[in-house]
Amino acid sequence: MTLVRLDKISIEFGDNPLLVEADLTIEAQERICLIGRNGAGKSTLLKIINRQIQPDRGEIQWRQHLRISQLEQRLPESRDKRVMDVIREGLADQQALIEQFNALSATHPTGNELKELEALQARIETGAGWNIEQQVETIVSQLDLPAAKTLAELSGGWRRRVALGKALVSNPDLLLLDEPTNHLDISTIEWLEHKVRGYKGSVIFITHDRNFLQKLATRIVEIDRGKLISWPGSYQNYLSLKDKANEEEDNRNAQFDKKLAQEEEWIRQGIKARRTRNEGRVRSLQKMREQREQRVKRQGKARIYVETAEQSGRKVIEARSITHGYHGETLLNNFKIKIMRGDRIGLIGNNGVGKSTLLKILLGHIQPNRGSVKLGTNLEVGYFDQIQRELREDKTIAENVGEGKEYIKVNGKDRHIIGYLKNFLFAPKRAMTPVKALSGGERNRVLLAKLFTRPSNLLVLDEPTNDLDVEMLEVLEEQLVDYQGTLLIVSHDRKFLDNVVTSILVFEEDGDVQEYIGGYSDWARRGKQLKIADELTDARGANKSSNTQEQRRKATKLSYKLQRELDLLPDQIERLEKQIETLQRHISGEDFYNQPYEESQAILQQLASTQAELDKATHRWLELEEMKG
Repeated sequence: MTLVRLDKISIEFGDNPLLVEADLTIEAQERICLIGRNGAGKSTLLKIINRQIQPDRGEIQWRQHLRISQLEQRLPESRDKRVMDVIREGLADQQALIEQFNALSATHPTGNELKELEALQARIETGAGWNIEQQVETIVSQLDLPAAKTLAELSGGWRRRVALGKALVSNPDLLLLDEPTNHLDISTIEWLEHKVRGYKGSVIFITHDRNFLQKLATRIVEIDRGKLISWPGSYQNYLSLKDKANEEEDNRNAQFDKKLAQEEEWIRQGIKARRTRNEGRVRSLQKMREQREQRVKRQGKARIYVETAEQSGRKVIEARSITHGYHGETLLNNFKIKIMRGDRIGLIGNNGVGKSTLLKILLGHIQPNRGSVKLGTNLEVGYFDQIQRELREDKTIAENVGEGKEYIKVNGKDRHIIGYLKNFLFAPKRAMTPVKALSGGERNRVLLAKLFTRPSNLLVLDEPTNDLDVEMLEVLEEQLVDYQGTLLIVSHDRKFLDNVVTSILVFEEDGDVQEYIGGYSDWARRGKQLKIADELTDARGANKSSNTQEQRRKATKLSYKLQRELDLLPDQIERLEKQIETLQRHISGEDFYNQPYEESQAILQQLASTQAELDKATHRWLELEEMKG
């Protein structure tokens, strides 16, 4: 069943066309990932689908009474509004339907009014139902939200969960998620994956988290040079098909350009040739010229260079018996580490556990309550969080990055600031735009461009991947892999950590921080996981009851049989995910639907049953982990 159909949609802002005669059809029970470079128009497309803005040209058809809900990219404002009231806002349309039904009922309807009343009743019952308060309480319970707290009292991660609750409470037919993993910690991202996978309606989401994308997308829609291109199957399947499509496009363009060059040579021949030339061939050449002028080139790849300073001393940082906390809560308890030149360390943990605080202690920006930190010799530190604080909103991109200079040193050579910014995908005109007018992804590119102009041998990056598109993220990864200095990275991006770091510091319970060799996946394969933290000091405050503490003390040890089942589940889940990926690759093949119906249907049924088995295994894994306490 078609939910939304877009036909020949075009929209532009100023002289910047985002969509040009673009087509898209959204069906029921799809999970579509929308991808494209920062500024390509992904968020704009969601707003068009959600009726928030109108395209300049084209037609849109929505299924009658279609319920759409959207999780905005921006966090909800820190207002003095209770969480319960924010969730209730998501049922404003449902409340309006109920009030309309009650008002019509009071008029003793007859004839057509009775039919209208029946239609209203059907819409109410297929939506969130009649009991608004019950729906609000259900969502608050499912998301474990602090109902009585105000948004002003919550961290970014918790406000994101409140916004998700507001989007889910109306039980929409189509759920729109704009960068849903931003500001969420890893455990909550994994919880969200499970929630979205089990959602009965259709979902369109924008994300830079490749693990999230790979696990959830049943189709990928790419915004490429103003067009919407649909790619069936998973992200890995998209990468393979996209490379092939780019190669075919390059071959077609090369053949066309060769033919055009031959025709141009012919038209420039001598007088005799021009007198006898074929007028039809001349008209054909004119059309080829026009066609060549209308060709939209693929935008070049980003090219990042991380300026490296002279080598630091062998010992970079040594922390001894660090204990630190705030308001009676211990964040770090007797933490010790010796960081050597060339170490590549990732920090993971739930929001509010002290990752950024530890970075500041290690850099000497904060003095710990107890313990000492000794910095090595010849250190040149590049600190991402510090760069963020230095940005001037009223200054242009070029002025911020060049700090008023037209030329900067890159790899020992003078480089014009406009040329340097082209490597970060800022066109010359865009480079003269004030920072305050930029999107989140563009702003992060400015931060990286500014950071990497400064030579460093110790890079400290606190959440550098937020809002970056996947392509820029992969280019950043490549440069960090080749970086010769020492790396300290806080990130909730599991793929990014796997590709860049060689060890991780994990924030566990009671201020305990443990180091593990390898990336996030290596740690997770050991059967480890991050619990979805209460973040009691941040979200619930005094709600940490003695009952909760008693339950934790009494957390039961699983029986041998249940523990054995739990130990086997990660491998089973991984095996099922690989089976699904293989089936999706097969289904996305060009000739899949050309084979007999019985054969294609059998494979489609196998995919559905394997997906159901994966959902069941994932649910059981979460259930056993909760029992284990």
